[in-house]
Amino acid sequence: MERLNTSGQPFDTVKVKMQTFPTMYQGFLYCSVWTYWQEGLPGLYQDTTPALLANVAENAVLFACYGFCQQLVRQLFGLSSVLELSDLQSVLAGSFSSVFSSMVLCPAELVKCRMQALHEIKVTGSTWATEKNIFQSEGLLGFFQSLTSTWLREVPGYFFFFGGYEVSRSFFTQVGQCKEDLGSLPLTVSGGMGGACFWLAVYPIDSVKSRIQVLSMAGWQDGFLLFLLHILRTEGFMALYCGLVPTVIRALPSNGALFLAYEMTRKKLTSLLDRTP
Repeated sequence: MERLNTSGQPFDTVKVKMQTFPTMYQGFLYCSVWTYWQEGLPGLYQDTTPALLANVAENAVLFACYGFCQQLVRQLFGLSSVLELSDLQSVLAGSFSSVFSSMVLCPAELVKCRMQALHEIKVTGSTWATEKNIFQSEGLLGFFQSLTSTWLREVPGYFFFFGGYEVSRSFFTQVGQCKEDLGSLPLTVSGGMGGACFWLAVYPIDSVKSRIQVLSMAGWQDGFLLFLLHILRTEGFMALYCGLVPTVIRALPSNGALFLAYEMTRKKLTSLLDRTP
């Protein structure tokens, strides 16, 4: 998974640049070429370490809490097993779990977005320098700037994320078969569909969040709603979708692999636990 996220990092870098500075770039290819020309290959991988940390931390907490939230939803609806959860009930559990994963995602994503836009805002520095600057100027709570925006993206986003995954799995499940019997290809396709649904549903929210995290370095202090209204008034609705194409392209294989790894690991652990005397 780390190699997959590393290979997809240029797509994420271009996404953040296009979201934050939509009038500066004419499209995904133009932004990619311009970044490579101005900053070289390292510019497209700015900054990979926080991105990997954000991904690993978010997914670890997300899926750990997903199982816990599934049990809560199961008890809430009086079901005897998690396997009895409907698609909607599983989706609700996934959406609830994103509240907790956002707490570890927000600080790492804040640093990542600021590092990816260093060239555009004429600031130079390393990951450590960026983290030090945040702590010195804003304190520990500075790392949680835009946490509200992150929740606004994550909670409904993961509703569509797990919703797309569960609906797709149901589509592949034949009569007399259960979802647990699906093979690698249906699981991978279903995971990719979940990732695409996530971004298609909440991409405008993510665009505002990225701007808040990056432009706050330049002194912008407006909250989510004021940022959103400013973008709509000055740039129009379509500005909120700058960078959507590379984001969806990246989401398909990465989330397909994510869910495949999750399901295979879960099945293996369940099998080992069942055989434990």
